Amino acid sequence: MDIFQKCLEFTRADEVKALGLYPYFRPIEENEGPVVRIEGREVIMAGSNNYLGLTADPRVKEAAKKAIDKFGTGCSGSRYLTGTIDLHIELEKRLAAYLGYEDVLLFSTGYQTALGVIAGFVQKGDYVISDKENHACIISGCLLAKGGYADFVRYKHNDMDDLERVIQRIPEEAGKFIVSDGVFSVSGELVNLPDLVRVAKKYGARILIDDAHGTGVVGVGGRGTASHFGLVAETDLTMGTFSKTFGSLGGFVAGPERALNYLKHHSPALIFSASPTPASVAAALMALHIVETEPERITRLIEIADKMRSGFTELGFNVIESRTGIVPVVLGDVDKTLIFWRKLYDKGVFVNAFVPPGVPPNLSMLRTSYMAIHEDSHLDAILNVFQEVGLELGVITA
Repeated sequence: MDIFQKCLEFTRADEVKALGLYPYFRPIEENEGPVVRIEGREVIMAGSNNYLGLTADPRVKEAAKKAIDKFGTGCSGSRYLTGTIDLHIELEKRLAAYLGYEDVLLFSTGYQTALGVIAGFVQKGDYVISDKENHACIISGCLLAKGGYADFVRYKHNDMDDLERVIQRIPEEAGKFIVSDGVFSVSGELVNLPDLVRVAKKYGARILIDDAHGTGVVGVGGRGTASHFGLVAETDLTMGTFSKTFGSLGGFVAGPERALNYLKHHSPALIFSASPTPASVAAALMALHIVETEPERITRLIEIADKMRSGFTELGFNVIESRTGIVPVVLGDVDKTLIFWRKLYDKGVFVNAFVPPGVPPNLSMLRTSYMAIHEDSHLDAILNVFQEVGLELGVITA
């Protein structure tokens, strides 16, 4: 059979496009933060991961420009060989101090970080144990480790009793690596880290928390999920990305120096990939400085998200509760979710539509997410438009 046959048979996206309901791959022409230009008109952006509003901050942009002037546009090699510059080392040291870990190791993307860390540590005879609703990068990392003959098992979402049931069946002598999102990217829920730590200690497992949506958002001064629960010392490894609160691109893992030294010499995702560009590292460095010196941005972000949760709930929408910058509005039905998305877009509000297989069946939703630089006028407009469309489609009642 021709391997491209499935490409010819895949028509679902074309069918949705023909209906005018396709919510993906829409190019942004201008990006000024809370308001962006798409298809020639301005819309309020309520779907970005730019949580602290730093992607267009003049200081961040200037730092990136200066790095290009000094180092050029790329590093032309992997970290292992010729691709390390002094900015990489500086960011690793400063980020380790900020997060409260011994060391940090940079990767070129957040997705690559998961691949490099999970497959770097978990080998034949080991078990990687994953929450069923972890991000796709974690699942890919687990499958990569499985391809190296490790064992890959999963437990029910945020269910620590099920985690214990799963881990009890693993041979005592096997290496055990529990991996979970800190802030789950679709729902905005926080992992039950205290109980996860308890189970890990009981069975001699190590822990990796993916804080892509937690760093700069939760915890003391935005230091992430482990900080939020006061469990930094008990959380072996934390990984994250610079593409959200740090207004840049790249990934990192924080943990013990000896563990990260091992990864430097055993992680193909690091050794055989070009290093993060000078501009992206310099931008992340400046963003880290802003996060550390302007904690009011984090306070403002959470105030905004809380306002929107309350607002949606008061209007009658089904909202998943959390204390993060993600506020999902659950509609359940796929077609209604896509229609609702289109009507919001036509009225000047952009959000993210999540439908299966990106979410479980009957959990189709509009995931809204917020920035510290959203103004109250933007928030009120979003709520008003949601109310109009919700009434029109019968999702809420007057």
